[in-house]
Amino acid sequence: MDLKSKIVLIYGPTASGKSTFAIQLAKKINGEIINADSMQVYKELKILSARPSVKNYQKIKHHLYGFQNAKKKFSTGDWLKLVNQKIIEIKKRKKIPILVGGTGLYFKALTEGLVNIPNIPSNFRERIRLLHKKIGSKKFFSKLLKLDPLARNHINVSDTQRSIRAYEIKLFTKKSMYEWFKSTKSDYKQKDFYKIFIDYPRNDLLKRINIRTKQMIKEGAILEVKRFIKLKVLRSKSAHKAIGISEIKQYLNKKIEIGDVIEKISIKTRQYAKRQSTWGRGNMLDWNKKNPKSLEKFLKKI
Repeated sequence: MDLKSKIVLIYGPTASGKSTFAIQLAKKINGEIINADSMQVYKELKILSARPSVKNYQKIKHHLYGFQNAKKKFSTGDWLKLVNQKIIEIKKRKKIPILVGGTGLYFKALTEGLVNIPNIPSNFRERIRLLHKKIGSKKFFSKLLKLDPLARNHINVSDTQRSIRAYEIKLFTKKSMYEWFKSTKSDYKQKDFYKIFIDYPRNDLLKRINIRTKQMIKEGAILEVKRFIKLKVLRSKSAHKAIGISEIKQYLNKKIEIGDVIEKISIKTRQYAKRQSTWGRGNMLDWNKKNPKSLEKFLKKI
């Protein structure tokens, strides 16, 4: 299989072995790896985000890992700009860009383009949230459909977050969220990509998650959270979403035991992995779906 002219994309749930496979593939096709995971960009979250090790960096050149300060805002748009630059640089070196991660929105932005919706003032958005709270989901959804009929085929009445988002966009911009989506284009053609979706067997993935959680604690996740707390990162910043921070904080405050920490992190990680897999199955229909065995065969064919 000739991948020389491609940008290789590797998506999969947490603990599915994406990074290891990406390194194996990079060795075979003369590639360089670019991060597509929203938590692995933060330099303060090496262990909790399961960032590749120094040994991995020495084997293959890695980009956009552990470079962003957790105190600073970092958006999908910021990531996309940096990724586009890295792809150009890697191709100039006659190497193949390999993007690997579990943040579906990053891949969506790269392959479909980033929706350029104008910033909506926070007081305007708060007004819509208060309206939703006041009248309830059903009445709010009815109002949304009158305001934006295009939402009917895309949003469920129980999907509060998307209902509010669609309402505020239409009211503020006078244009449906789905019209914004339609006018969005990627800088690339679909033929530029070779897309791999790692669909790992559920039971095997759960075992890997449990093992990795224990390993994170051994490697110093508690110390990492202690340092993170000292930074006094605002709660509104994305870095706080990293699984393990709140659980280890509870342990440090003597509210739970270390065994509870491991169990809580494992459960939350399993839930996250399930969401990632579900997102992939729903949004990556044209991707090459592979399990561990088919990944091995794929590497042998190259």
